[in-house]
Amino acid sequence: MMNPVERVDFRSDTVTHPTPEMREAMASAEVGDDVYGEDPSVNRLQAMAAELLGKQAALFVPSGTMANLASILAHCDRGDEVILGDESHVFQNEAGGISAFGGVHPHLIPNNRDGTLALDSIEDAIRHDDVHYPISRLVIIENTHNRCGGTPLTVEYTRSVGALAEKHGLRLHIDGARIFNAAVELGVSAADLSEPADSVALCLSKGLCAPVGSVICGDAAFVTRAHRIRKALGGGMRQAGILAAAGIVALDSMIDRLVEDHQRARRLADGLRDIPGLSLRYERPATNMVFVEFLPGAKLDAAGVMEAMRKEGIILRASGDGSIRLVLHYWIDDAAVERLISNLKRLMGR
Repeated sequence: MMNPVERVDFRSDTVTHPTPEMREAMASAEVGDDVYGEDPSVNRLQAMAAELLGKQAALFVPSGTMANLASILAHCDRGDEVILGDESHVFQNEAGGISAFGGVHPHLIPNNRDGTLALDSIEDAIRHDDVHYPISRLVIIENTHNRCGGTPLTVEYTRSVGALAEKHGLRLHIDGARIFNAAVELGVSAADLSEPADSVALCLSKGLCAPVGSVICGDAAFVTRAHRIRKALGGGMRQAGILAAAGIVALDSMIDRLVEDHQRARRLADGLRDIPGLSLRYERPATNMVFVEFLPGAKLDAAGVMEAMRKEGIILRASGDGSIRLVLHYWIDDAAVERLISNLKRLMGR
């Protein structure tokens, strides 16, 4: 009997499993009660994250969604308004949590194709003092920007947004779930990308391969507020050092290798470019994501390709607009890229 085809998963970098080194670190992690601040592994992870992002303090939380939610609630009172992009993860993919749990009002402005928000649009969205209006409190940007091609936002742009927020007395939060992808692609430090922000949320369980967790970074007063909110949201995890141990390995050894994912994304895009019926939404992948669209008259649509690939052990996910996002990560090697290309050529060929 033949062995089943090895499964490879291009749906997201969230599907990554911990590396053998992470599993070993988790098994031997020194732990304590983190709700009491006594878990040495959590404390070490938080100190590492704060240093990498150039902030005073940090807080380990279970997920990226909680990281953004706790950050926003730490900055805003009920009825305050946040200015953010219409393609942002906070707006599109976090279950309306800022409104449901914080009574915070979103003020949407359009994201540009590269994930930025036009500075004029941000400034126009800031409310003047009027009893009829909510109070503008916070600007949120996303780096890299998921729905806009995984595009990194530059140091210069982020500083411009920070200066604008400061000019008007607003705070700035960066949803930096993939901020290390941005840093390695731009050849700058995550601290440089984070410098203008009052808070940054980074994810350990995407391209960095840890099984669980995100970290919020900011000044000490902000982290104190976020800590209380984490408790209220049910995010106190007690002996969380078992999870933090994997995050320590992630920050120690998984950042620099992200460039490999970016290189493989470009190899994948090159291999898909001339396949009949396919079109690349972004000709050159910005980081680790390739967005594929299906042309009218194509032999198969996204759903058909997804089903055919599943039988080959290649896991894809079709978006609501009929496109497919392909995400490169630690567990996708060169052979997996070539396997996807060859199967798509076979499926879509005339």
